[in-house]
Amino acid sequence: MFKTLKNDLPASVVVFFVALPLCLGIALASGAPLFSGLIAGIIGGIVVGALSGSKIGVSGPAAGLAAIVLLAIGTLGGYQNFLVAVVLAGIIQIIFGVLKLGIIGYYFPSSVIKGMLTGIGIIIILKQIPHFFGYDKAFTLFKVNGESTITQLLNIVDHIQMGSTVIGLVGLAILLLWDKVLSKKGKIFQIIQGPLVAVAVGIIFFLLTQGNSTLAIESSHLVSVPIPDSVDSFIGQFSFPNFSVITSGDVWLVAFTIALVASLETLLCVEATDKLDPNKNVTPTNRELFAQGTGNIISGMIGGLPITQVIVRSSANIQSGGRSKLSAIFHGFLLLISVIIIPSLLNMIPLSVLAAVLLIVGYKLAKPALFKTMYNLGWKQFIPFTVTVLGIVFIDLLWGIGLGLTVGIVVILIKSFQNSHFLHKEDKSNGVQKMKMTLAEEVTFFNKGAILKELDKLPENSYLELDVRKTRYLDNDIIEILDDFAFKANARNIDIKLISERGVVENPPSYIEFFKLRPLTA
Repeated sequence: MFKTLKNDLPASVVVFFVALPLCLGIALASGAPLFSGLIAGIIGGIVVGALSGSKIGVSGPAAGLAAIVLLAIGTLGGYQNFLVAVVLAGIIQIIFGVLKLGIIGYYFPSSVIKGMLTGIGIIIILKQIPHFFGYDKAFTLFKVNGESTITQLLNIVDHIQMGSTVIGLVGLAILLLWDKVLSKKGKIFQIIQGPLVAVAVGIIFFLLTQGNSTLAIESSHLVSVPIPDSVDSFIGQFSFPNFSVITSGDVWLVAFTIALVASLETLLCVEATDKLDPNKNVTPTNRELFAQGTGNIISGMIGGLPITQVIVRSSANIQSGGRSKLSAIFHGFLLLISVIIIPSLLNMIPLSVLAAVLLIVGYKLAKPALFKTMYNLGWKQFIPFTVTVLGIVFIDLLWGIGLGLTVGIVVILIKSFQNSHFLHKEDKSNGVQKMKMTLAEEVTFFNKGAILKELDKLPENSYLELDVRKTRYLDNDIIEILDDFAFKANARNIDIKLISERGVVENPPSYIEFFKLRPLTA
């Protein structure tokens, strides 16, 4: 692991600057103490990072859980009661890992995973545009006090803050210059990352423009980390679960919901992250569930939000050159150190600079060229991809994934309907129309309609050669269709020649008996 330290350390700094505002924003969106988001980020980095088998995945509080957390805190009667559900959710995730349920993530089509990445990228861009211009009314992916992404975007013109906009543009220029030009000029520009320089310039700009009526940045447009004035006040920021409610059915329901949603998000992010990984490492999913469960137990015990692997921080890690799990662990320590030692310095960082960092991350996830690529792959890839993107952007993450998966299944059914058989019509001989139907390797009840339609279209006084030699699985529903057709064929003077690996039969009286006595496979 330490051989890649020169790659992992700079990457951890980038992930730290991406994670910090997200931890705070997700906590705000969840209706939880801001410090709870930082706890989840620290545990996700250090504990989950150490236990996980992923080399480049980064864990922390997830926006996809914010709505569930917000509702659960109110339902369960307080944050301390909610923490019990977080601890139980962690235990349930460990059980999922023991039962080897990590394989579920592999059953999601590539088009849906790419749609998930693109949808998240678009959301990141939409959410950061207001902050980029100094309009920070609702730092969340969800509606808060009548504010949402759309209303924020419409209200930007009336709320542009000149100082935030100027340093946001400067930060964006630095990031683009670093990414496109300077990073290729020398190792020093690879070690010192663009986001770090942009943040440093942002702090300097804030200090130099204080007192300037035009360019000064108000405190509401800066990072806001709690500042403890003593050890006791620092410890006082932690919350602890109220285990007296552990027998409540509502607590267990919330716990199972969090465990299920967090596990699904994690597994999809693992699949997506492995696809983005330039080294194509494969993450052991059951171990990942164990790591996430352990992280949620510890996070819940000390007042943190639920944890999942998150694609935003993971993709930032990959884009910044992270090579091993050390980058995730280091970013957790950076969060911890910053909260303890330099909270005052962190509170000088303009949110518009962090928005510039996230705009670059969002663009790399949702490049316009990807839409063209998916379109060129054909409608079977493009439609599930597009539905997933639209669902995530206009509803939420889980709805988008669910809709994309549903469309993907429908596409499979359509193609299965179309590809169940091949029908070849030959020239008439002695006035008899000869045809040959070859069944596919696997024919299930999904194919009933297509096969029945073809059989019913056969003309009277014709000859059908039915070839099942390539078929390895023939559903009983199809056999029943063939059996029923035997009576119709006799009435319409259609002769049938059945060819299988077990023999050739002319006009079999019963297909059910034939396949019962002579199964397709040994």
